[in-house]
Amino acid sequence: MFDVDPDLSDAAHELRQSVMRLSRRLRQERLAHGIGLTKMTFLSHLDRAGAATTSELAAAEGIAQQSAARPVAEMVEAGLICREPDPRDGRQVLLRLSSSGRQLLEADLAQRDAWLAEAMAERLTEVERDLLVLSARLLDRLAGPS
Repeated sequence: MFDVDPDLSDAAHELRQSVMRLSRRLRQERLAHGIGLTKMTFLSHLDRAGAATTSELAAAEGIAQQSAARPVAEMVEAGLICREPDPRDGRQVLLRLSSSGRQLLEADLAQRDAWLAEAMAERLTEVERDLLVLSARLLDRLAGPS
């Protein structure tokens, strides 16, 4: 464990709790589409990073490949992602976000962004909103490269 200044430790604790509360609230604001968080995380990963194998998706989510196989199969069956051969390695299968998957992901993100924008407009002053935008950039720096 690190020897951390108690004030900094308290600040870190408060920040972590606030980030977790906001994260939970944003999950509550998701569309009622019945797609679980793991599947949405997979769709987001494919949107950001492009085609990936099941192993890569599992690693990105921090789960075993076997645990990713079922949700991947369900998303293929639902038409949210497509399977295609890997042009670099014929033994591998790549997963790609389908247009239906992209539409679902975009609608889900838009719903949560709309809630957050409305909450910011209603609950924060202009100066506080500016500080929050700066804080988002700082949080990205804390999170490091992804």
